[in-house]
Amino acid sequence: MRENLFGFQGNQKSPYLKITVTDPKWINRLRTTIEGGSANYKGLWKGAEGGVMTFDSIQYVLRFMIDCSVRTFSLRYVSGLTAQVAGMSWVEVLPTKYKMIPNKDRHSNCQLEAEVHYRDLISHPADGEWAKMAPLRILSFDIECAGRKGVFPEANQDPVIQIANVVTRYGEEKPFVRNVFCMDTCSLIVNTQIFEFDAEENMLMAWRDFVEKVDPDVIIGYNISNFDFPYLLDRAKHLKVQKFPYLSRLRNVQSQAKDTNFSSKQMGSRDTKATNTNGRLQLDLLQLVQRDHQLRSYTLNAVCAHFLNEQKEDVHHTMITELYNGTPESRRRLAVYCLKDAYLPQRLMDKLLCLVNYTEMARVTGVPFNYLLSRGQQVKFISQLFRKALEQNLVIPNLRNEGSDEQYEGATVIEPTRGYYDVPIATLDFASLYPSIIQAHNLCYTTLLNKTAVEKLNLKKDEDYIVTPNGDMFCTAKVRKGLLTQILEELLTARKSAKRELAVETDTFKKAVLNGRQLALKISANSVYGITGATVGKLPCLAIASSTTSYGRQMIEKAKMEVEARYNIANGYSHDAQVIYGDTDSVMVKFGPKELEKAMALGEEAAAFVSSKFIKPIKLEFEKVYFPYLLINKKRYAGLYWTTPAKYDKMDSKGIETVRRDNCRLVQNVIETVLRKILIDQDVDGAQE
Repeated sequence: MRENLFGFQGNQKSPYLKITVTDPKWINRLRTTIEGGSANYKGLWKGAEGGVMTFDSIQYVLRFMIDCSVRTFSLRYVSGLTAQVAGMSWVEVLPTKYKMIPNKDRHSNCQLEAEVHYRDLISHPADGEWAKMAPLRILSFDIECAGRKGVFPEANQDPVIQIANVVTRYGEEKPFVRNVFCMDTCSLIVNTQIFEFDAEENMLMAWRDFVEKVDPDVIIGYNISNFDFPYLLDRAKHLKVQKFPYLSRLRNVQSQAKDTNFSSKQMGSRDTKATNTNGRLQLDLLQLVQRDHQLRSYTLNAVCAHFLNEQKEDVHHTMITELYNGTPESRRRLAVYCLKDAYLPQRLMDKLLCLVNYTEMARVTGVPFNYLLSRGQQVKFISQLFRKALEQNLVIPNLRNEGSDEQYEGATVIEPTRGYYDVPIATLDFASLYPSIIQAHNLCYTTLLNKTAVEKLNLKKDEDYIVTPNGDMFCTAKVRKGLLTQILEELLTARKSAKRELAVETDTFKKAVLNGRQLALKISANSVYGITGATVGKLPCLAIASSTTSYGRQMIEKAKMEVEARYNIANGYSHDAQVIYGDTDSVMVKFGPKELEKAMALGEEAAAFVSSKFIKPIKLEFEKVYFPYLLINKKRYAGLYWTTPAKYDKMDSKGIETVRRDNCRLVQNVIETVLRKILIDQDVDGAQE
């Protein structure tokens, strides 16, 4: 007996048929056959001509992880299961429950290989001693090719001449392996092993053997997905080095570079290549930086200058072939260049904390690590939804993913009162606006109603159900607490807990883990609304998305009205407050006083006052003051950003040429200089000149 997740079912369960197959590859074929009405055994499904609704369509890897039970935040025993496996979590097998496999029968190159029944896996939640990171072995590598003048290297013509490697363990500052595989002779480099080869085939095989021997858990580099890996595989194929492509931990599985396409609303569509290295994670720092940071240029040089304040060795790509054809000393210069290109991605990874942050995201959402770079936001939320649904015996319908042109009204933007303000402007922000709206009004797939359900179940308006500003109906928490509300409560409670632990933690590595976790929890909570509004997605529900934005618009207008109605001369204040701009989840208020301290005090007071007018957990917070402030247009403004009266934090700008990447440097520099004169020097005449 199960309950359909989509739409309120009156808290009544119905019988569902569970079909088990002997091999995962048959799942989709069988599902399609049933949905098409072609497998209506003895007329089991009525009206099968119009198709049969199937449920719980999810990738097999995720299905396995969810069914093999441990919740991400707390260990629970649900429906006879012991745990749900989350990505990058610790898994334990008791001594009596596994059997070591002898060398002759092994399928992998792993250091240990054992056999265990999946029900005997014990997956630990990422708390206490199990929150620590594993001492992962990380290989960062880079290759150099002897290209022809003016032609990008081609694997069927241009040889690989050097491969540099840096190997570290997570938690250790310095690498324990630094080496360069070189064609021809090469002078020595301090603290670096040099391996010299006469034949390229021998060098490639030696590197493959090195990868197997060092047995990295994670392979990183810069643009290794689209260049280094595919080039090495294509070059080995051209040279007929047949044993080269075995780079994974599975003995009989070849690594192959396949064309893939990554598409998401945030990133757009990108053609890329993916090389399987089964058992070894891959982290391409280029893809990661492109995904998480908005920069003008994504060359390794530009990215390192931005984050590390250092650059590559001074060797232009046109010099590579010339240096290789020169002396051992010139090849040494090339090897130093190659080695630094292998070490910089490692430095970037440490600086950006991307390994620990992505590990925590995998733990929080329950997806495998490799999904985080190769997939969009939806899979992370779907994983959480399926886990929660399993606990409550809910089944999730497999909706046909046809896409839709149906639109809904988004967030509101209060018309800006444009101008230059030489008095402090307080900014009041709704904390986690959309998640708090979903919680406050119990918006969920499981609470969604229609007129038929309201009449059938004899529900009373405002007591048993609410009507949202755009006319959709949801039952109240008294009747049924929404699944989305429960997921958000868990995420936000866990985030508060992580932030409390972070505040008192002194160990550097534990702090990094806790910070990564609270960031992952914040991103996960904020992505819940987005999934419901994604018309091309797994589980779109425009009723939830449009109701959320309609409440948001209402709240921004109410915040403006409440502030202006209370903070005025008639109520004993020195000035009439004016909301000069509002956008999505924030309002900017000109209270009037010229003193920063007074403006900040009024901001704090106003935030508490307006918060009291809303249902919990909706909360308006005072975050910052802009002084002075230049409001040019909607989503275009600049100002000095103050959080304490003593000193401004930074010069902040949005939508202006200083932060836009579609302008030349000259425009950026001119605008930045003008803003500095207006905001920091407060010299408006000087800026005009």
